[in-house]
Amino acid sequence: MNPGLLNLQIPSGVPHPDTNTPLDLTDPAELIIYVIIPMMIVILYLVAIKRKRKIH
Repeated sequence: MNPGLLNLQIPSGVPHPDTNTPLDLTDPAELIIYVIIPMMIVILYLVAIKRKRKIH
């Protein structure tokens, strides 16, 4: 099937590549959501593994 024959539409109301903006890490909300929370999750995971190994 020739891809040129397909008529595709991007649904409205969902993000798509031409409407995305880069992260603005000067915004406190984005800094917390995209940097601080993932770092805390990783640290808590490593602490939990260390405690689990210590118990067993």
